[in-house]
Amino acid sequence: MGASIAITGMGMLSAIGNNVQENYDSLVQGKTGISKISRLSTIHKDSIMVGEIPYTNSAMEAMLGLPKNHSFSRTSLLGSLAAKQAVASAGIRDISKYKTGLISASTVGGMDMTEQYYYDYLENETHRRFIKEHPLGDGTNKIAQQIGLNESLVTTISTACSSAANAIIMGSRLIKAGKLDRVIVGGTDCLSKFTINGFKTLMILSDTYNTPFDENRKGLNLGEAAAYIVLESDKIVKAENRKVLGYVKGYGNTNDAFHQTASSENGDGATAAMEKTLKVAGVNPSQVDYINAHGTATPNNDLSEGRAIIRVFGKKVPPFSSTKAFTGHTLAAAGGVEAIYSILALQNNTIFPNLNFKTQMKEFNITPETHLVEKELQMVLSNSLGFGGNCTSVLFSKEP
Repeated sequence: MGASIAITGMGMLSAIGNNVQENYDSLVQGKTGISKISRLSTIHKDSIMVGEIPYTNSAMEAMLGLPKNHSFSRTSLLGSLAAKQAVASAGIRDISKYKTGLISASTVGGMDMTEQYYYDYLENETHRRFIKEHPLGDGTNKIAQQIGLNESLVTTISTACSSAANAIIMGSRLIKAGKLDRVIVGGTDCLSKFTINGFKTLMILSDTYNTPFDENRKGLNLGEAAAYIVLESDKIVKAENRKVLGYVKGYGNTNDAFHQTASSENGDGATAAMEKTLKVAGVNPSQVDYINAHGTATPNNDLSEGRAIIRVFGKKVPPFSSTKAFTGHTLAAAGGVEAIYSILALQNNTIFPNLNFKTQMKEFNITPETHLVEKELQMVLSNSLGFGGNCTSVLFSKEP
């Protein structure tokens, strides 16, 4: 794969923790963040369950020291806090010392504010600033300002549920090509009525705790999160004597163009993404120690992904689990959240449990790990499979 891509910092907020350590503690304790809706006012409040972050917008505004007339959406607030955590975790004191970029993923953008103030747009200038700041790129620019990136590459990716994973790929390739020395990559999405209504229309939301890879799975729980990792070149790692948390070993992005909101029955896109990732990394399927599956707990996704895993790994499927029963499906942020979980798995030689699993799927005989497992891990594969057939896999490793 050429020059190594080191991971030197991580930052995140999710329904199970307001930083990386709190997330890890919840994972090993089997503590889910799924509950009835408490923050949003929606007609679906009592009919579905979600993964909410406890922080109010006011609390995050205070943490960031924003003025009263700011125009940050909840997505931007979450993203700013997580990105700042990642930069601090990497020990970056002067972000301008090396060529640094930011690639942030989102699907929701400023929708939470847009839906709140849409009808006031023409009559009330007080709230108009929130509507104008709706675009995804505006949120990315705000995150860049918060971490001190004023003159650099700042861009946004929106490829549905594979967005943050694709940000990791793009950042890695920019470093390998020598265009940048460091890239902060990840994603952020908040819960909004718009998203809930959309997924409700698709009839894939669960009214109870989601159950990935279970025969009786009823659908997904939406969640909100922000998660970023710092990718750095060999040059920075050596010059700054960085502590390396893990490496991006390989990656693959494909699109089977099967359907706008469904995966192909036999997992053609996921199969191709995993195979491409292993090829880029130059490793055999047998070298993968654990798979953090996309595992949304929808009938279509889990069947498709399970079949894809069997196609790639044959009779020797490594241990796998979905962590979405902890956080809910965090949309564009999912690839960033699960990248951090994959790195935590490597650091602690720990496979996280697939919560709520009870009944084996009848279509195949592979079963997710249902308990916390301690096992020596060298490589972890993370899958992020998006709407529109956009499928991404990233392989993380302890060694370059």
